Amino acid sequence: MSILVGYNTNGFAHHALEDVIEILAEIGYRAVGLTLDVHHAPPETTDFRALGAHFRARGLLPVVETGARLLLDPRRKHEPSLLSPRGRARRLDFYYAAIDAAVDLGAPCVSLWSGRDEGEDSWRLLVEGLDRLCERASAAGVDLAFEPEPGMFVATMAQFDELRRRLPHPRLGLTLDIGHLHCLESEPPETYVERYSGLLRNVHLDDHRRGRHEHLFFGEGEIDFGPVVAALQRAATGRDLPATVELSRLSHDAVHTAQRAYDLLSGWLAAS
Repeated sequence: MSILVGYNTNGFAHHALEDVIEILAEIGYRAVGLTLDVHHAPPETTDFRALGAHFRARGLLPVVETGARLLLDPRRKHEPSLLSPRGRARRLDFYYAAIDAAVDLGAPCVSLWSGRDEGEDSWRLLVEGLDRLCERASAAGVDLAFEPEPGMFVATMAQFDELRRRLPHPRLGLTLDIGHLHCLESEPPETYVERYSGLLRNVHLDDHRRGRHEHLFFGEGEIDFGPVVAALQRAATGRDLPATVELSRLSHDAVHTAQRAYDLLSGWLAAS
């Protein structure tokens, strides 16, 4: 049992998914953040059972990621959301399809987020939608991994705590993005890894600068990843914890970036 270092397919936007799988396996990755998107595994046309068999044959554990920018609306990024006054049923249906895909893939969790603040009904709409999804996930034997996201209604760990207070469902876990923590929170990222290890289902790896939501390659931001990786190692005790590199804006240099990231992470893991 250990950290399963992976890479998000959104960082290979210009590659066919079959090639992404082969490249990541050849480099040595053990997990894949599979972002369901218009070019990679669109839910309506993908045979997820066959895709899951392909992942297993290459020794890769998939995690279902639902952060595609323009899958549901080609004109509005990340819309509609669970909080949208119009169209939120499309987001719910998409999340239902993602849960079903996770079952067929053999993925342990589906990662998701709140959407932008839409006013005084935001908490009610979010909790109501997530409650439905938790019941679907519970029946399917899949966890939901909620990600606090800068710029969205639930952006901070304090807001995640409030969400858990309002919806303490056993299937509602956590995706921690290490860069987001450095961007918005007051304590070092490893502090939150330790504090929330019991809820932790999924991890995103990227560097950041304080107060600026921009996913950077390791060393281009301000995070000291040695303590972070050591904390993740402790959090993974007794289980496999997927931790995937998320660098979508470096897709133009995907293969080189994935290799460099793997080499760095392997060194930090060996040192921890």
